[in-house]
Amino acid sequence: MQQTWRWFGPDDPVTLENIVQAGATGVVTSLHHIPTGAAWPHEEVARRKAEIEAHGLTWSVVESIPLHNDLKTRTGDWQELLENYKESVRNVGAAGIEVVCYNFMPVVDWTRTNLDYELPNASRALRFEMTDFAAYDVFVLQREGAEQDYDAQLLQRARARLDAMSDAEKTLLEKNIIAGLPGGEGSYDRDGIRTAIAEFIALGNEGMRANLFAFLEAVIPVAEEAGVRMCIHP
Repeated sequence: MQQTWRWFGPDDPVTLENIVQAGATGVVTSLHHIPTGAAWPHEEVARRKAEIEAHGLTWSVVESIPLHNDLKTRTGDWQELLENYKESVRNVGAAGIEVVCYNFMPVVDWTRTNLDYELPNASRALRFEMTDFAAYDVFVLQREGAEQDYDAQLLQRARARLDAMSDAEKTLLEKNIIAGLPGGEGSYDRDGIRTAIAEFIALGNEGMRANLFAFLEAVIPVAEEAGVRMCIHP
């Protein structure tokens, strides 16, 4: 087993030097500066790989090549987005990177309610708190039908939690949930995330599953030819 470190690129406050000092030998990273849906040029992959290797590290895993939501819903320019994704996989494989992590989550790739949570030992971590999430979902975003997704006790705690928040805390909570996270597909404002949620609700579970299968049928042969293993995030 290799010890790897998730690195969010040159803008990450954790530097490659820090990763070496921590004892990791591999890096898990992406090309965060390339817009979601655009093909990764071979030159950009090679440049980032060389930067990592100059510190004695290995680019072990790509996490991730983000999927544009239009590719998940098969709307808009999804055919072009699919070809771009294939090209990215080919270029990653040509650079000798053998593992690509990806996910097929609806709306946002991942969600946390706190990006700077202090642990008892004074270290800091990401955190997801369901009470805070429900407070935002039900009482701030006011997603249609949201109340039905939580039990009465949780709703009561969520209401109390929101009432205790300052305006600044409410703004920060919304930013943490919808304004985009490292490695994610993109950012939203409140109306934008409502629209995205509605699109995925209209697609439904079966439609989402069918689109995932169609994506895999198109991409996996390309990945196999390129020597890349595609690893879906659970």
